[in-house]
Amino acid sequence: MSTQTVSIDAQCIGDRWAAHDATSLAKLIAIIAMGQAAYAAYILRELLPAAPAFSDADLRQEARVRMTVQDDAKTPRTGYPRWQRDGFIFEAISWIAARQVYGTEVLLKDPHVSATSQGLDGLMIELADDKSKVVMTTIFEDKCTDDPRGTFLQKVIPAFLDRHKNKRSAELVATASALLRMSGIDEGASAKLAANVMDRKQRRYRAAFALPKDQDSQAERQKLFKGYDALDGLSQDRRIGASLIVEGKVRDWFDSLAAQAIAYLDELETEVA
Repeated sequence: MSTQTVSIDAQCIGDRWAAHDATSLAKLIAIIAMGQAAYAAYILRELLPAAPAFSDADLRQEARVRMTVQDDAKTPRTGYPRWQRDGFIFEAISWIAARQVYGTEVLLKDPHVSATSQGLDGLMIELADDKSKVVMTTIFEDKCTDDPRGTFLQKVIPAFLDRHKNKRSAELVATASALLRMSGIDEGASAKLAANVMDRKQRRYRAAFALPKDQDSQAERQKLFKGYDALDGLSQDRRIGASLIVEGKVRDWFDSLAAQAIAYLDELETEVA
């Protein structure tokens, strides 16, 4: 997947993502759906071919269900509502993009594997080289929606404003503490370092949307992210407007990517057999 910085306006900067190898991307998403985000991170770091650390029939089936659309409420569950299925896929893509843009040393919250999980879409922590302090925290809002502009104004900005005012901070601190412990910092030091995520002087925000090609221009980005300065007291580079640019209709593209992920899960089953 390619990533690049693009211009928006004086309020914010842009990230542009594009998937040039949908097959490899679908494999990575299938691996994440099997609960192996940590191994997906290893694959990205080492530039390895996408393959799971291990494959299990129950994990593969759970991942298939995660990739399938089921809009009616029947049991046993065979899939999830489209907004949840596509939301998971986009959150995984956002996570992959962050790994590629910011490198291997950042601490990143894994994508939600449970379709019913709510709350923080993504959190990224950058540490000093000696891990003695947090130098930057980035809060993500990842949205795959048919109404990007309305969602930005009515959902993303209010969610960011809550974070900006340090409301719902317990979730932020708890997530940061877990990431810091996973980096090898002991519990006591992690708890103290986690306090830094509440410091607005060391914080960025990144709003990300999946968009069709006809919205891939600076003018369209300006229209989408207008009003980002509701988050006051920030420099331009601490408000990020990210866009995944896809061929054709957005929902059709996600359907195709999910189908490729399911096909890969089927291949894994054949290999095991």
